Formats: sequence, C-alpha cells, structure tokens
Amino acid sequence: MLLGLDLSTDGGFGRPTVLGLLVLGLALLALFFVIERRQGDTALLPADVLRNRVFSAACVTVLFMSAIFFSALLYLPQFMEKQLGFSALASGAGLLPLMGAFALTSFAAGPLYNRLGPKIVVPAGVAFLAAGIFLLSDLSRSSAYSSLVAGMIVLGVGVGLFYSSITTAVVTALDPSRSSLAGGIVYMCQVAGGAIGLGLNTAIVLAAATLADGIKVAFRVDAVLAVIGLGVCLAFVHGPKRSAAHAASPLAHHRVRALPSGGSRASPGPRRSSVLARTPA
Repeated sequence: MLLGLDLSTDGGFGRPTVLGLLVLGLALLALFFVIERRQGDTALLPADVLRNRVFSAACVTVLFMSAIFFSALLYLPQFMEKQLGFSALASGAGLLPLMGAFALTSFAAGPLYNRLGPKIVVPAGVAFLAAGIFLLSDLSRSSAYSSLVAGMIVLGVGVGLFYSSITTAVVTALDPSRSSLAGGIVYMCQVAGGAIGLGLNTAIVLAAATLADGIKVAFRVDAVLAVIGLGVCLAFVHGPKRSAAHAASPLAHHRVRALPSGGSRASPGPRRSSVLARTPA
C-alpha cells in the first residue's frame, strides 16, 4: 500500500500498477486477519481481543489520529522552511506551540481521565485534534507564521488529551493479563497509522500545484478522518474509569479492606485474603 501511494505521485491513482499495489495491500491485510482467526491461542491478535468492541474501536481511532499527528509534524516544518523562509532550526522551533501544548495537556490528562472517564476525555481529545488540523488547513502561500499558532495550540491540546487517555482506555478494556498485549497493539496502530497517513498526505501534497495548496488539501482530508474517528469514539469508546476486570483484580484490592458498614478504607497491611472473601464477585 505504501509503495502504491508513493508511485501515485508520478502518474496518479489511475495507473494499473498503483491500483494493483493498493488492492494487493488490502488483500494481504484481509488475509492476515483470516489467518489470525484460525490460529487460536497462538495468534498475534487473539480472537477475544479483536471481539472487544471498545478495544477495536480505540485502535481504529488511534490509526486515524496518528495519521493526522505525524502529517502535521512533517508538513508544518516543511511549510515554514520552504514557504516562510525559515531555517531548519527555526522551523523545528516553530513547532513549540504544538509541542508545548502537548506536554502541558499530558500532565492534566491523567487527572481528567480519573475524574471524567474515557467517554468524555477521549472524544474531547479527538475533537481538539479535528479542530486543530482544520484550523491549520486554512493556510495559503500568503500565510504568516502567526496564523498557524492557534491551530498548533489546539492540535497540541488534542494530542495531549488523546494519546494519554486512549492508552488507558485500551489497556483497561481488556483483562489485566492482556495489558502488555494491549499496549503493544496500540503502539503498532500508532506506527501503522503514521506511516499510512504520511503516504496518503505525501501523495496529495505532491499532486498539487504548489506546496501550500497540497498541504491545505491534505490537512482537510485529515480533518475528515478526525471527524470519522470522533464518531467511532462517541459510539464505542466508553466504560468506567477502571474496567470491571481491573477493579476486581487482586492488584486493585491489595490495599483495601472492607468495613462492617459496607464502606472501605486503606489498609496498611496486605490482609488480602479477607478482602477477597468478603468482596462481592
């Protein structure tokens, strides 16, 4: 698929070679899932994991959002360097509004997730991502750096909210024994989404008459992907701040002791056996 997207920049998507590579890539991807379903417990992606709608929807959303984030990281410095005349160092420093907002929001994402849960925080991150990339898509050959700052800040807030919260939502959607697997799959989706998104955006940019026009169209396509991701989030990504499996696991209870009144309080010792015996299943 990536090779097909790369070759499309020379003669468009209508070339037989390009169409053949794209179809072959999709067919191989479908074949992978067919083979995985037949592997049982030895599969790289176990069937019970793929059947979890919250987990699958979150991974799809990560694919879309990674395409947006990676494309912004590549093409904003390109625009600053080739259109605004920035040096390589200055174009990298020009991303500070985005990365600064990303870093600051990441610190607040955890407490917000614990307070509000994934049903609110994850879609909020996607919404900020969509709004940010849409604001950035308004650039033109006459745009100044100052016109990019607001979009970069909004995009950075979205990235900070989304990636921290979606990782927690994915890991807690599965049994605690699947936590490492869940984290690995999310990372794979980030890399795959970034690679496919860069291939698609590069094909769009190179097909345009000018760099600014190409980035404008590519970012608007990214905004559409973000809206699709927002719909997936609102429909499927939900649940408590901690999944039932995690809340019921021994690790979640090792410092909680039930009281006769039905409440609970922190226990300084590991009196776990009495807790598990007296805690409803």
